Formats: sequence, structure tokens, C-alpha cells
Amino acid sequence: MNSRPSALRRAVFLDRDGVINRAVERNGLPYPPANLAEFNILPGVTESCIRLKAAGFLLIVATNQPDVGRGTTPQSAVDEIHAHLRSILPIDRVEVCFHPGKGASDCDCRKPKPGMLLRAARELGIDLARSWMVGDRWRDIDCGHAAGCRTVFIDYGYAEALRQKPDFSAGHLAAAADIICSHIEL
Repeated sequence: MNSRPSALRRAVFLDRDGVINRAVERNGLPYPPANLAEFNILPGVTESCIRLKAAGFLLIVATNQPDVGRGTTPQSAVDEIHAHLRSILPIDRVEVCFHPGKGASDCDCRKPKPGMLLRAARELGIDLARSWMVGDRWRDIDCGHAAGCRTVFIDYGYAEALRQKPDFSAGHLAAAADIICSHIEL
């Protein structure tokens, strides 16, 4: 009997803070909400996620949450935010790096490294070349490129330069969903 392997799936990897929810901005840079009370979904995100799911994409949040590793935010607060996020949006998986960054040289998951995307791809059967990374920081774009995904940069004009050129730029997730849906490959 000759069985064909199932086709790999497509995914849209979404940074959390600044793409899905409003980031807390200080000195021109974005920061994560400290708790569920500060967590606010951005306008158009729900509709954009529904649209991307209907187009056949897995939706995976890939987020650095170094404040947990630094001890300034309890992991329970981040877990509560992610449980709430999954209850209101059609998210298939949440990948989180809690490592604080500096001194975490053994970490392969902290963006811009592609570990979170590679793990999800391996475990969920995702074709990274047919997938996308959407983010609002240079780390997200570099991570997407390192994983072999196409990238969409949500440009808020932060006081931070990109290191690599994104494939596309947009002003918000709804515009990113338009770009992604207009570039679907069979």
C-alpha cells in the first residue's frame, strides 16, 4: 500500500505585544503589559485572526517575555494573559521565551533566534517557507528571516532601527492580513 505523506501546513507567527495587544510605550520603546488588567487587544485583531484562520493558516504567538526571567513579572501573570488570549482569539499555540537575554547564551528560543518557530514547525508539521512572521520590532523580522519565513513589519515608528529589511510593511495587523492573504500559494 502506497500512502502519501500529509502536506505540511502554513502558519502565521504573531509577535504578541504591539501586534495583538497594545504595548506599553516608554521612551519610544514598547514594553509588555504587566498583568491582565493592562492587556488590551488592538482594534481589528480579532477579525484579522479569524480571516487568517479561514485562509487556512495556523496562528501561533511567538513572544519574548524576559521580565519573567528577570524576576520583575511573575510567570503566573503571563500565563493568565495567554489563557485569556487563547479564550478570545483562534490561536493554535503560544510559544514563549522567558529568558532575560543577556547572559542567556545557551537559549535558542529568544528572538531574534528562530527556536520558537523551529520548535512549532517541527511539532505541528509547518512549512516555514510558506509561513509568515508578523512583528513590530527588529527581533521579530530577524527571527522570521532566520526561520525561512516571509516577514511583515508592523511599523509604529519606534526609536529602534531594523537590522534586516522585512518582506513587507504594514500599519497594523489588518493590513498585514491583507498582504498575507494576497500572497497565498497553493
